[in-house]
Amino acid sequence: MSKLYKNQKSILEKLGIIELNAMQESAQKAIATDKDVVLLSPTGTGKTLGFLLPMLQKIKATSKSVQVLIITPSRELAIQIEQVFREMGTGHKANCVYGGRPISKDKIELAHTPTVLIGTPGRIADHLRKKNVNAENIHTLILDEFDKSLEVGFEEEMSEIIQLLPSIKQKILTSATQEIDLPDFVKIKNPYEINFLNDKKTQLTIQKVLSPDKDKLKTLVDTLCHIGNKSGIIFCNYKDSIARVSDYLEDHEISHGCFYGGLEQKDRERALIKFRNGTYNILIATDLAARGLDIPEIDFLIHYQLPLKIEEFTHRNGRTARMNNDGTAYVMQWKKEDLPEFITIDDIVHLQQNTLPEPSPWKTLFISGGRQDKISKGDVLGLLIKKGQLSGNQVGVIELKHDCTFVSVKLKNTRSLLNLVNNQRLKKKKVRITEI
Repeated sequence: MSKLYKNQKSILEKLGIIELNAMQESAQKAIATDKDVVLLSPTGTGKTLGFLLPMLQKIKATSKSVQVLIITPSRELAIQIEQVFREMGTGHKANCVYGGRPISKDKIELAHTPTVLIGTPGRIADHLRKKNVNAENIHTLILDEFDKSLEVGFEEEMSEIIQLLPSIKQKILTSATQEIDLPDFVKIKNPYEINFLNDKKTQLTIQKVLSPDKDKLKTLVDTLCHIGNKSGIIFCNYKDSIARVSDYLEDHEISHGCFYGGLEQKDRERALIKFRNGTYNILIATDLAARGLDIPEIDFLIHYQLPLKIEEFTHRNGRTARMNNDGTAYVMQWKKEDLPEFITIDDIVHLQQNTLPEPSPWKTLFISGGRQDKISKGDVLGLLIKKGQLSGNQVGVIELKHDCTFVSVKLKNTRSLLNLVNNQRLKKKKVRITEI
């Protein structure tokens, strides 16, 4: 058994993966050729692992400089990639940089040079420009969701970044969208293309819901009643629309989270955490949530406002019917509203009068200690069971962050639990525990 195979087997075991899928196998072979690679595959098929695994073979253990640069269009995607890389347990250091947090914090972390640097275009360009990062030994450039990071708005920054990378030997571009024109400044010709976009084995059903009123809010609630207690995303085009929808759902006591660009980074992250762990079954979002985010398999999505472009429609729909699961996309249309040509309907829904979705039994706790305090998921579970007197099935998803932890618990009221566990010790640290 080769050392390479042993290392990969160990990484997959840490991630709880039995074997690579066909796309990931193809990506591994293509990236090993050292040619530029364009990887096209639907959202949710594991593209992150598809490029991270073969990337490891290109890292020189003796080098103490940044060797791999990964650029993403959003902070959440950058954070997600960093998290996957950490969970792989490679022994190599990775750092994530992005706008919206103090650049001084970046500098402190970059003082201990990472092997892999992950970030958004603006922040990466800033660090390269100011020479906070030595680019001399960066040999691999990965553009994840490149169709978004190379579009108008990012062009100037992306062009500058590529000019500031003198030693690139391989570029790897990934996307869930086809027919993207690559700008000349990317300097990629005759790439090795891997295309799994038409390889979906799941079934997405697109159903139309007719709204008798131009204001679709009542029809939205009726649709959620029709769907029942399932997990899904409601897509809006604008953050103002999200506020209206959120207020209306709150008036009808339908629990939900919100996710859009104008939110503070902390609020966006916590909304995703609570959606992942089941505290929220419903997320109201702009197209920022349509691609690349680490969110669970969902049962449905609702196009509350019709998408403006076919790419938006494709990426939204890619959030459901992923991997081996089917899903439903509901297109909400006012009866006098024109449907874009790119939307094809499989069926029209006749809403039945049902009860409102039940609130989730899960609550989310914040713990003021994380990986930097040597705290493990087992430590958190042990505290909640031994000191908090919970049973194993009352503890849900545990998410360890660098300096804090989030865990879901199945309780109607967390007050008695918090009295038992707040200000207790995890490892050597006394931690503060609150419900969020």
